[in-house]
Amino acid sequence: MAAGTAFILNLTTVLGTSALGGYVANRLRQPVLLGYLISGLIIGPFGLKILADVETIKPFAEIGVAFLLFALGVEFSLAELKRVKEIAIQGSLLQIGLTIAITAFLATLMGWVTTPTQGIFLGAVLSLSSTAVVLKTLTERGETNTIHGQAMLAILIAQDLALGLMLAVLPALNNPANMGAALSTALVKVVVFATVAVAMGKWVVPQIMRRVAETESSELFLLLVIALCLGVAIITSKLGLSIEMGAFVAGLMISEIDYADQALAKILPLRDTFASMFFASIGMLIDPNILIQNFGVILGLVMLVMVGKALIILPVVMAFGYSFKTAVITSLGLNQIGEFSFVLALVGWQEGFISQNKYFLLLGTTAITLVLTPVWLKFSPILADRLASLPFLSGYLRQFQDTKDISLPEGFRDYVVVAGYGRVGQMIVSILQNQGHSVLVIENSEAAIKRLRTEKIPYVFGDADSEFVLEKAHLHKASALAIALPDPASTRLLLKRALELVPELDVVARSHQNKEIDILTQFGAKEVVQPEFEAALEMGAHVLAVLNTSLSNIHSVIGIMRRNRYQNLRMEWRNRQPEVEITNATPELKQKWVTLDANSPLVDMTLATADIRNLTGVTIMAIQHNNDVLYYPTPQTRLHSQDCLLAVGEAEEMVAFHSLMMGRGTISGGYHHWVTVGENSPLIGKTVGDLHTEYQAIVQALRRQGKLKFGIDRAMALQPEDCILLQGESDRILEVAKLLIDSQG
Repeated sequence: MAAGTAFILNLTTVLGTSALGGYVANRLRQPVLLGYLISGLIIGPFGLKILADVETIKPFAEIGVAFLLFALGVEFSLAELKRVKEIAIQGSLLQIGLTIAITAFLATLMGWVTTPTQGIFLGAVLSLSSTAVVLKTLTERGETNTIHGQAMLAILIAQDLALGLMLAVLPALNNPANMGAALSTALVKVVVFATVAVAMGKWVVPQIMRRVAETESSELFLLLVIALCLGVAIITSKLGLSIEMGAFVAGLMISEIDYADQALAKILPLRDTFASMFFASIGMLIDPNILIQNFGVILGLVMLVMVGKALIILPVVMAFGYSFKTAVITSLGLNQIGEFSFVLALVGWQEGFISQNKYFLLLGTTAITLVLTPVWLKFSPILADRLASLPFLSGYLRQFQDTKDISLPEGFRDYVVVAGYGRVGQMIVSILQNQGHSVLVIENSEAAIKRLRTEKIPYVFGDADSEFVLEKAHLHKASALAIALPDPASTRLLLKRALELVPELDVVARSHQNKEIDILTQFGAKEVVQPEFEAALEMGAHVLAVLNTSLSNIHSVIGIMRRNRYQNLRMEWRNRQPEVEITNATPELKQKWVTLDANSPLVDMTLATADIRNLTGVTIMAIQHNNDVLYYPTPQTRLHSQDCLLAVGEAEEMVAFHSLMMGRGTISGGYHHWVTVGENSPLIGKTVGDLHTEYQAIVQALRRQGKLKFGIDRAMALQPEDCILLQGESDRILEVAKLLIDSQG
């Protein structure tokens, strides 16, 4: 009884402290898994020693890993696995091989190991990344279905498959004569297991699940799912392969059948509960004393491992046709040491490959890299953009992008750009083509590009939020942009960059989360669509029609709800924290509260008249008037003296906004109009001064390759694809605009 009570107490302690740690991490705007790790460190044998026996929690931690990988297998279907099979197989083998070879060479050269065999073992430990931590972070960020998420998961799954081979082969390094036999045995196990799993998944498992589902018993269905997940995981463990490999394969076995979504829904609560114990158990392995005593050494090892591993993965990912940004995010997402390297490290210590001191140093280094992974992933898109903007690198990348696939017909214009060719993107393209409209698709999936080639649909291959790719799409020739990307961050970035290139472009965007509706609208999207709300509106419209409501009233009700950004349908509206939403949604941009001086020309203007976003690129997210704060102001909102404005934008845009507030570059009256200089315009080469002298048109602002130029020099010559803001009498401006667009158009 006492033992049972102690077990329950330990279990309650871990779950309770994990919940508290996750809550604190969430309030600090950090991933909750960081809270789990730190809570494990605090209560573990090296912290407050509230829970000294880590072994009691270990079985639950292994269950958490199994559920994590099972859920991934259900979502990561065989069709998806085939799509990334090249980088999964060839890319992961290349990454593992390079990591082992480079580590073995450097470790031997620097004297960190005494024999090449020890160097090979160390390289194998470092070659593995953390499936659990990366998967959890991607899930929290909603990025499992993004191109970089799929690339990461493909490599991680292949690494998990390789773990079983490593556990079989590495101990044989001390006895090379047995290495061939060990490798052959491991390969035979993998082949036999894969064959049986495929057969079971095709003919046996679907029949069993169908029979259980027919009982309509939720309990029986859940028990079957748990038994399948853990049963296959145990089988792979007994075969000497990894638990996560078995759980992942179990998920794949049901991913293509009708009951996959139901199984996933049942397992998710259990997955999250047991996963928290897994991350807490990792935190318990961290010894603060070793970290403190060897702080300099461990810090150096962490930087060496994470930077070195990223530099290995980066060219590997790019070699398989992924963009520079995807490669950077993937390399920074996989540059940690995996949690299952703990298992290899323990084997190495027992086999004499590493000493006890090096074993503990390796544990500390691994734990810190796991903690830093969410941070790397959070800032990796920003770092990728900064690297791409470096002068010496941007030229190379521009040349690299030119080698990408592009299918843009000669003289193609007045088309709709569709970003993303998933299920939503395909439906948009189909609707537009059925109505006789031209489309151009931006997509970074090779499988989707193959479909576009077959269907003879114009396309540009690459990340839609990339400045280089957007240049190839020639947005100034497009009539509209529809954003149907699976990644919220890429959606926001694409919207901002598209409007920087073509400020008056009509953009409709898909919202993934309720809080994204206001962010995207404020950034300039003419229409933001939330699929669930749209489904509710259509169902509501049908019911109203059944109740004999007039068609005009139905259209009026639906229209009001859409214009109000679905506020009547959003249950979280009253309890929301908009300032936190804005901060979390725009980490790559600067935010600043600024006070509107009484002498500013913007006083008494509406936001529409001030044209702040078009003139400077800055978006006003909130206005504080007296003691009231209005978040997400509308274009009709009027500015008053001493108003505090929450401005969001890039550094150079904030400078331009400050100039606008001080009266430099303000629209001084008359008609104003943004226009993009066409490739065949007769005004190419004309200066800003020439436009003023010959056409009485004032150039108030100019965007060149998306970069805003404020306070235009009269001697500046016009170039193709310059986007300029003209001000003057309307008939003069329209005349100049026609000449600027194209002499033939």
